[in-house]
Amino acid sequence: MKEVKAPTLGFIGLGHMGKPMASNLVRKGSALVVCDVNQSPVDALTKLGARAGSVADVAAASDVIFTMLPTTAVVLDVIAGADGVLAHARPGATLVDMSTIDPLVTDRLAAAAADKGVSFADAPVGRLASHAERGESLFMVGAADAVFARIKPLLDMMGTTVHHCGDVGAGMRTKLVNNYLAIISCQLNAEAVALSQRFGLTLEKTLEVIHGTTATNGQLKIAWPAKVLKGDITPGFTIDLAHKDLTLIIEAANAVKVPMPVAAAAREAFSAARSRGKGSQDFSSIVDVLCDEAGIERPRLH
Repeated sequence: MKEVKAPTLGFIGLGHMGKPMASNLVRKGSALVVCDVNQSPVDALTKLGARAGSVADVAAASDVIFTMLPTTAVVLDVIAGADGVLAHARPGATLVDMSTIDPLVTDRLAAAAADKGVSFADAPVGRLASHAERGESLFMVGAADAVFARIKPLLDMMGTTVHHCGDVGAGMRTKLVNNYLAIISCQLNAEAVALSQRFGLTLEKTLEVIHGTTATNGQLKIAWPAKVLKGDITPGFTIDLAHKDLTLIIEAANAVKVPMPVAAAAREAFSAARSRGKGSQDFSSIVDVLCDEAGIERPRLH
């Protein structure tokens, strides 16, 4: 029986999320070629056994290429630029973009990949960098059935939950819907907690009441007690990223004529936090920003 050769993988973008995901691929035995604009994470991956190269090197060497990049503009340049992935990927390769970007651009990139004989999937990531470190990421995948079958074992090496949301573009659009609810919940929680503090209520008792009604939500019940309400504002998901995603959500909704007044209001609250130099803090710290503006003591669980 002919031996099936394991695919060579490429990974472009070794940032807050990309580095731990790529590390999991190497640790679990994958042959990996990596690229990033910063040398430090590249060095860390090569120490684990990966090989370093340029975007062109990664594309030319890899059977499956993952991209995890910060903005729509960067994704466009890295994938579809003159010296980008599609200029060097070989026919039959698979490109998996795990960034969170404008879904209309995802559609365009998928079409451009098809023209080059490259299959395409969007697989934006849920959960935080701490989950990525532990190999517990969640993926929302948009791909044809055959492409999904090809990449799922690789996603399983980086995460514990893989949702096939539909054809190309469905993963990106699912991510925007998910993040919309997570981010506006954060703003609503901030306003409610700040109001409770202005009223002079005990935070512990207020939360006990809320968690016993339909007013509760995962951010307030699970995330906040372990983060901002304990005084921890180190970023899992930053205010800057929340603002970026709200902008993507509003623009994507406007493109299909869905009004998003709550998203627009929440975005401006995050804009105010960014203007105060808080963009690199965890997005739960929006409650601290709001309390500072109102002259209220920052809420903390005791």
